[in-house]
Parts: sequence; structure tokens; C-alpha cells
Amino acid sequence: MFPSQATPSPSGAPGAARQATDDPQPPGAPRRPLRVAIIGGGPGGLYTAALLKRLAPDRQVTLWERDAPDDTFGFGVVLSDETLGGIQDADSHVHEELRRHFVRWDDIDIVHRNTRHTSTGHAFAALGRRRLLEILHARCHALGVDLRFRAAAPDPVRLARTHDLVVAADGAGSATREAFAEVFRPRITPHRCRYIWLAADFAFDAFRFEIAETEHGVMQLHGYPYSRPSPDHHPSTGPSGPRNQGASTVIVEMRQEVWQAAGFDEMDETESAGRCAKIFADVLGGRPLRTGNSAWTTFRTVVNERWSHGNIVLLGDAAHTAHFSIGSGTKLAVEDALALAAGLREQPSLEAALAAYETERRPVVASTQRAARASLEWFEDLPLHLGRPPRQFAFDLLTRSRRVTHENLRLRDARFTEAVERGFGCPPGTPPMFTPFRLRGLTLRNRVVVSPMDMYSAVDGVPGDFHLVHLGSRALGGAGLVMTEMVCVSPQGRITPGCAGLYTGRQAEAWRRITDFAHAQAPGTAIGVQLGHSGRKGSTKLMWEGMDEPLDDGNWPLVAASPLPYRPGGQVPRELSRAQLTDIREQFAAAAVRAARAGFDLLELHCAHGYLLSGFLSPLTNRRTDAYGGSPEKRLRFPLEVFDAVRAVWPQDRPMTVRVSATDWAQGGITAEDAVAVARAFAAHGADAIDVSTGQVVADEKPEFGRSYQTPFADRIRNQAGIPVIAVGAISSWDDVNSLLLAGRTDLCALGRPHLYDPHWTLHAAAEQGYEGPGAVWPAPYRAGSRPPPTGRTDAPKPRLTLS
Repeated sequence: MFPSQATPSPSGAPGAARQATDDPQPPGAPRRPLRVAIIGGGPGGLYTAALLKRLAPDRQVTLWERDAPDDTFGFGVVLSDETLGGIQDADSHVHEELRRHFVRWDDIDIVHRNTRHTSTGHAFAALGRRRLLEILHARCHALGVDLRFRAAAPDPVRLARTHDLVVAADGAGSATREAFAEVFRPRITPHRCRYIWLAADFAFDAFRFEIAETEHGVMQLHGYPYSRPSPDHHPSTGPSGPRNQGASTVIVEMRQEVWQAAGFDEMDETESAGRCAKIFADVLGGRPLRTGNSAWTTFRTVVNERWSHGNIVLLGDAAHTAHFSIGSGTKLAVEDALALAAGLREQPSLEAALAAYETERRPVVASTQRAARASLEWFEDLPLHLGRPPRQFAFDLLTRSRRVTHENLRLRDARFTEAVERGFGCPPGTPPMFTPFRLRGLTLRNRVVVSPMDMYSAVDGVPGDFHLVHLGSRALGGAGLVMTEMVCVSPQGRITPGCAGLYTGRQAEAWRRITDFAHAQAPGTAIGVQLGHSGRKGSTKLMWEGMDEPLDDGNWPLVAASPLPYRPGGQVPRELSRAQLTDIREQFAAAAVRAARAGFDLLELHCAHGYLLSGFLSPLTNRRTDAYGGSPEKRLRFPLEVFDAVRAVWPQDRPMTVRVSATDWAQGGITAEDAVAVARAFAAHGADAIDVSTGQVVADEKPEFGRSYQTPFADRIRNQAGIPVIAVGAISSWDDVNSLLLAGRTDLCALGRPHLYDPHWTLHAAAEQGYEGPGAVWPAPYRAGSRPPPTGRTDAPKPRLTLS
């Protein structure tokens, strides 16, 4: 709690002149209880009110809720053990009441094309939303909170003047947030599915996912119990109401176009519930569905740049939303309340308390929103996943948010996970990442790729000792395929003066030294070369001297599809003429011949990241009006001509891959759907796999970073274009690799930074998983280190613990 003092706040902010006055007080200071106004009587607002009043009974806490006490939307609420633990620590009375009413279960049932797979060990807890509100109402009344139902809250500016703290818990459509939109700066993103909350008057025995493939499109049902049958219920007597049979939440969701095609846009709630009950009659056992203040809606992700303004603070859905498919809305609101109460108790001022609240909660919420976004998009793209075998489909669904992983699921349900592994083709005891994969005449002993990473350490394009050690150590490190950096096809095609090349015989000889070492010292590890041309992104400084910055002197002229600089004020490239296109095509072919003689096992054509060939593919960088610009087919023409020229001279038994940027992360640029068409075109010309990256095409891109954030693009290409893919981008753990492979989202995983941190990343992954087999072969001199060392001395001094 904080002393009596003027509360610091931004100039002109609401409540700037008010004083926060809770115990303890400086000696002799006047004492006045903190006055708190809470807008919104959902679980987040009610729990905040109860916590703040319990921690300081003399606080004046008033809550306004425009609806009646028993009005609510939705039916069941799911809370995690972590959230329940926080509630227990903060208010054991509320926790005990929740515990008495919780329904607990472990299983998830996934039904796909009439095949049900069950995974156990998931530990869910749920109760009815109305019951939750009743518990919180009772607790607030017992503590002396002033609850005002059927009453709109006064204007937040007025509340801010008359109260020390205003908590806006008024939901995803928060009027408080909108009143100060210029301060909170919300970003609200609507998504592509429609959904409706319904209820069934019986209790599912598991969390249920049911897929219906209708004439109008794919629909999905999410169902879970929130009330169990009464002890006196006798099924033989027939149904006798919700109290006897329990109850379940049922959410039906589908894409907007499916919703319209099925005619739901012309139905009221009751008609919609009846139609949904018919569509999902099997899982419902022919029982009806009921509504409750629910209507079809579109989920919107809410993100705010700020959560507080003066003495007004956002909480729960007003501050952030996360898709219901990871069951997080009420959970996040309750955890917000816990953090806000802790901040008010522990910090010396209101400003510090609100800053601490936001500092603590932001990273947690951001992580949850990333997981929710991944889950939401998985369901939006559900038709892409339906072609998987039923058990793999179930694994894909369970791991969709990237929070549940292969290793996590193995610990929860070893039997289910082992069945998925067998379906994938894993021999007993072999993790998915250590199964072989064949590309044309090349068999990779495992699924790990050392991603191409520019080293900028060549002299006159010649790789030297650094490259020998760099690539050689990673070949010894056990990856199935080690890729070079982008190797340039001409001096003018370099990114920097330090880029390696394959435009001279001397360079080819230097590369031969490296491939010979890899093949001799790391037999079974393949080594691949990536060929490319910088285009408009060339003639720049070494990365550590100024990434994408032009050279101070010694610049060379740039060429590109169109005369557009990469960055404002940068060098303007010349638009390539027909004759120059022919020359560059021949440079690629000549480099490919040298690469074959240098002993490379695989060749990748770099058509990503805004370099020359990528610049032809994107409409943002290709403004040509001739045969090489305009339509997608015309923009593909030159990259495909280069591919054909390289494929013609590259040995037929050796594979070729193509790296693409599957989105430009910019309006008007390449989209995920465009990338599928690009992949199909290269596959039709003989590409053996697509290496799926994203972005770096335009300087003003807005990428959506996150764990494994590019893998959905690889998944889409793999399953729509029907060609093997290499996933890349923020894949950092062997658990992620196993998860992506088992789910059918990729065939190979390329890792860059993890291999910079640990050249023997793959072998260490094998050791950590207890794997010894043909997929991870330790070099003979290193075999003594093939088991992890002890974690530390047993007699080492133990750190001192500070208990808070």
C-alpha cells in the first residue's frame, strides 16, 4: 500500500490531482481510505473488487454492472491449476467455493471422419459461469463491496475525479477504452470465423472436438462439461432436466463464408441452435442445444499500447483478448486482478502500482495471445489439416498453439504419443527428428538442417579457413544437411564485399576443400549450396558494421526487376534489360556447374528475402510492364527460367530446393495463398522441396514474430501444393522439431541461431533424448562425450533463497 501523496500521472490525465491514501501512512499524515470504482461485473471486475476489499477492508469499492446479477453470456468457464493456485493464495474462501463446484477431467476426444482418438493427462477444471458469478457476488457482499446492478457506470472522466482508482473491466468492447483511445491506442483485429456459445443439458465425459464436413463447408464443435450429473440421477428413468444430467458448453465455429452458405445469417438464435443440434446430432446423442444471451459473433483480438491512463486502468478483455480455443479469457482476467492487487499492496504509489501491474502482466499476456493466435488460425484453416491421417490430425490439433509439444504430450499420455510416432514411421526409441528423409537421390539421415547463414567473411568471394571451420564443425555436429550461406553468382550479385561466390575456378576449389572435409570427417552428413544474387540489396556494409547500409566507398551498380531502392535514400538499381536477364541466367547456370564440381550434394535457389529473384516474384518490387511483370505468372517467368537453366546442368540424381518468402508482411505483397501458387510452379519445374521463409522483401514490413512463426506457411505449402518443405524461423528446441514433424507441418527443420550457439546442437539433442542410432552418429574422436555430463557437484554450496 502506498502513502498519502499526490499521485504522479501524465499531464492532463484523469485523476492527476487526486491523492492515493492507503496504509501505511507517514507519521502524522492524514488518512483516508482508497476509493475504487470498478466498471463491469464480469468475473474479472468482481474478483478485483473482492481482492481489493479483502486486502484493505476500509477501502470504498464500488462496482457498476449494467445487466442484472443473473444475466450472463456463455455457460462454462475453464481455469488452470496455476490460476487456481493464485486464487487459493489470495483468498482461500473463494478457492474453496470454486473447488466445491468444479468439474475436473483429464481427457480430450478428437473425432475426425468418424474416428475418435482420446488423449489423457490434460487436467482441466471448469464450472458454470453463472455459478462463478454467484460465488463472486456472495464474496463481494460478505466483504462489503457496493455492487450496483442494472446501473450504467458514470462517465469515466467523472469517476476518475471522484475516485482514487478506476478499474475498467468492461469487456472486449470497452467504452472506457474507446473514450481514451488516443491514449490506450488499441489495435482491434477481426478474424475470419463466426462462432456461437450454446449449451447441452448433459455432461460430456471429455473435452470434445468434433469436425463436420458439410455440403457448405467445414464446421467444428468445441464442447466441455461444466456440471456433472446429480448423485440421485438414474439414467434408466430418462432425462429429467439439466440438474440431473449435468451440462456442457458447446461452441460451434466456422468460416464466415461457410456460415453464410449454410444460411445462419438468416436465422435467429433458436433456429441456429436447432440447426447446429442437427449437424452435430451424433455427438449430442440427438439432444437439443439451448441458447443464453448468445448470438453469432466474430472474434476480435484486442491489443493496447498502454493499459493505464492517470488513475484509470484496463483489466481483462478491455486490455487484451485471447481466442476461446485455448480457454484463456476468464483465466487472464482473474490473473490480472491478482497482479493488480499485488501491485497496490506492494508499491509505494498508484503510478508505481499500475506500472508494476503492466510490467508483470504484459509478457504473460503477449505469450498467451501468440498461442491463442496460432490456435485461432489453425481452426480458421481447418480444411488444410483434414487430409492428415486421423491420429496425426489429433496430434496436430493438440499441438496447434505450440504450448503443448511432443515431449509435453509424451509425459501426459505416452501411449497416445507412441501411437502417433509409429504412424509417422519412427522405429522404437527413435525420435521423429532422427528418422531419414529422401530427396531425389539423396537420403538425409535425419530431419535437421543447418540453415543458410551469411557469414560475410570471404575475401574476393573465396571461402577461407573460417568457412572450413564454420561449416566443418557443423557437419561434425550431426545435422542431416548443412547449408552454405548465400553464395553469389557474380561480383555484382554480392550483398557485401565479404560475401562468398562461385563465379571463379579459385572459389570452386576452395569450396571443394570444405565439401571434401565434410564428406570425409562427417560421413552421412550432406552439404548443400545456396545460390543467389543480391539484386537491389547489394553493395552494403558487413552486417556488424551497418546492416543494409551502403558502403562508404567502392560501391558497385545495382540491378533489379524494377528501379526501386530497398530503403529510402538508398542506391536506385537499374531495371534489367532482356540481354542482362540472359547474362544473369547464364551466371546462375555456370555457378551451378562449379557447385557440382565442388562436390555439393544439394543446390538451393534463393528466391526469398528481397534478393534478385525474390524481387521478380513480389508485386511490391516488380513494376515491369513487359513479359516479366504484371500477373503472377509473368512475375514467375524469370525465376523459373533461372531454375530451369540450373536444373539442366545440375546432376539429375542430386536434389534442388527453392527458398521463398511466403509472405511479404506488407499490404499488397505476396500472401500465403500466392506462395502456394509459387511453390506449385517450382514443383512443376522439378523442385524437390521448398524452403519456406518469409519477409525481408520491403523495408517497411510488419512481421508477426513468435515461436515457430513461419511454420504455418510451410504447413500450407506442404499440404496444398503437395511438395516437401523445409520449415525455418524461430525453431529453437529439439522438442519443437519433433512436434512440427509429427504434426505433419513440415518434412525438415532448418535451424540457424541454435547452430551458432552450439555447432553440435543435433548430437546434443540426441544425447538429451537418450537416442543412440543411425540418425545421430558421433565422430569417433568425440564418442567419449556422447552422454551429457553431470549437472554439477553434489557438494557445491547451495544458493541462498529469498522468500517473498
